[in-house]
Amino acid sequence: MDEKILKKPVASCLTIFAILIMVHGFEAIVLRMDETVIGENFINKVFGIVLLCIVLNLINWKWSDIGFARNGFTKSICLGFALAIISFIVSYSIEIFILRSKGKVTDFGVFTTGFSLTGEAEVHRGIGFILMCVFFNIINVLMEEGTFRGLFNKLVATNHSIKFALVFQAVLFGIWHIVTPLHNLIDGDINLVAFVGLGVGYIILAGLMGIKWGLMYQMTGSLYAGMADHFFNNCIATNLLHVVTESGIDEMMIIRVMVAQLLSFVIVLTGWKRLKRDAIKLPYPNEEEN
Repeated sequence: MDEKILKKPVASCLTIFAILIMVHGFEAIVLRMDETVIGENFINKVFGIVLLCIVLNLINWKWSDIGFARNGFTKSICLGFALAIISFIVSYSIEIFILRSKGKVTDFGVFTTGFSLTGEAEVHRGIGFILMCVFFNIINVLMEEGTFRGLFNKLVATNHSIKFALVFQAVLFGIWHIVTPLHNLIDGDINLVAFVGLGVGYIILAGLMGIKWGLMYQMTGSLYAGMADHFFNNCIATNLLHVVTESGIDEMMIIRVMVAQLLSFVIVLTGWKRLKRDAIKLPYPNEEEN
């Protein structure tokens, strides 16, 4: 079994991905866990972590082999959070500027909500909900970064170029997010045209995020920087820190997320190109060594 996984890494990753997205879709669309306090980021994420453990055991890889390095944890975490904070300071500022230019009074609110493309996420207040949100988002980044940037990226890179592996995992990560607009389509919250538009846009944005976090893996040699940025995006900027006006909550969240992700993508890509230009050896093997 382990030889088949290593000899056919692309097919193996596609099989693993198919299993994961079916569980993800079942949880969101059939079980509708997003309508509960637990949310839809628990069952499929725990399942994904268990599956990741099984696959690593089958191919005799350690967690450190896919980016959970022992060294540089603090430095990488700080780098990831710094990138996220800078990017979201800019994006929150732009969001507030646009809202105030329309004559709206803005304020910040700290409470939990689930992410929604239709702006109808339920609000939960209280320290218990905040702690649950933090916990579930830690589980989320462990699974997604460990699977997409860790396992898929490293597995495909065993007999393909680093560039191909980077794009491959990013494409799968983009497709992974189609479950959210599909859920909205099935519930009748959006029509088919809106589904296509949101689906394509969501896949492209998530794909760019996948490339960004993959490049951060190459630059630091670990998953921790990308995990920190990923966690801040999902937990703080999407679920906890909200822009409130008299007419609603997070009316322009999509602008906030897009600006922050595009800005951070440009920053990371620029840094990665500078390292390559200056011939600085990246912690993660480069293409010429593959």
